[in-house]
Amino acid sequence: MTRVVLVDDQPLLRAGFRMILDGEPDLEVVGEAGAGDAAVAVVRETGPDVVLMDIRMPGRDGLSATEEICADPALTEVRVLVLTTFELDEYVFEALRVGASGFLLKDLEPADLLTAIRRVAAGDAALSPSVTRRLVEHVAAGGASRRPPVEQVKALEALTEREREVVALVGEGLTNDEIAGRLFLSPATAKTHVSRAMVKVGARDRAQLVVLAYESGLVRPGWMA
Repeated sequence: MTRVVLVDDQPLLRAGFRMILDGEPDLEVVGEAGAGDAAVAVVRETGPDVVLMDIRMPGRDGLSATEEICADPALTEVRVLVLTTFELDEYVFEALRVGASGFLLKDLEPADLLTAIRRVAAGDAALSPSVTRRLVEHVAAGGASRRPPVEQVKALEALTEREREVVALVGEGLTNDEIAGRLFLSPATAKTHVSRAMVKVGARDRAQLVVLAYESGLVRPGWMA
């Protein structure tokens, strides 16, 4: 059972998400919040697998709440999915940097919402190739306001040649199965390479791995397929 917390300042929207999730046998809504402070409190109380986090809320916003949740050692298993109205919301990119596992548009189809939650709960990231390209364009255009820590850059340099190949494909938004097919590996081997790369660079998940890879220059926009 995947346990989910819903965070949005619009009660009607939360009710809609709850209705969709409650109809699934493998998903359970364990808490709700309408602001950042309440979101952090509910997440600490319930320990969910996934948090659907609105960014723009009165008072403390979802970006600050996401950063606190992702930085808490007691919440390392919690994954945050950012909810936004606009795909190019400037706050989305910062949310990915501080640990969010991906982002969703509020007008997405119910089936896409369910798929994203399940993917993130399984350790993947909710970043489609098109979304990843926009992220890369943002970084390449100078939108990265913060450089990665020196120790993370050094860790990237320590990746094996195969791990670098895998990171480049993660940067294209490919899943483990797609990476396996591209490199003629088994899915389990591809997953192992991704996991090792994340451990070496200290990335919380695939979304952070993508951001770090581009900000450090390990992967360049021209590499995108």
